[in-house]
Amino acid sequence: MGLCYCHQNNLVTRSSLPYYELPDPVGLRDSDGNWMQIPRISRTIPFGYVPNDYDPDILDPVVIELEALDLAKQYIKEYSYREVARWLSDKTGRTISHVGLRKRVSTERKRKNKASAYRKWIATYEKALKKLEELESKHTGSKEKDGGKEEGRATA
Repeated sequence: MGLCYCHQNNLVTRSSLPYYELPDPVGLRDSDGNWMQIPRISRTIPFGYVPNDYDPDILDPVVIELEALDLAKQYIKEYSYREVARWLSDKTGRTISHVGLRKRVSTERKRKNKASAYRKWIATYEKALKKLEELESKHTGSKEKDGGKEEGRATA
């Protein structure tokens, strides 16, 4: 079912608006493997983080909760989300529902898959770019050599 002509012209699409996709910062570690502070991007505070005492727009990591969450991701392979969420709440003292746990795990999985796909695309594009530069240098270089000789002959 299509839109009438008057609504087709007024249709706003994602491509017609500026669109910026920011990475979700939950779960970031620095080069030493320490958990990093993250910016507060929504009203809810993610499991494993607490508001900073000095800046409410920064969230500080709670190492015990984040380490338990990493362990819980392994338990999900063997147990249900309800059981793992109950274990995680008992272990850390901070409640998390089975739906919240599932959402957190699936979001991190999607982000990880997207990041690996982007890395593969970058490697493929870099390889294609190198090949293109080689081909252009062969073609352009031969024309420049011939063009230079012809120009030298014409002026002499």
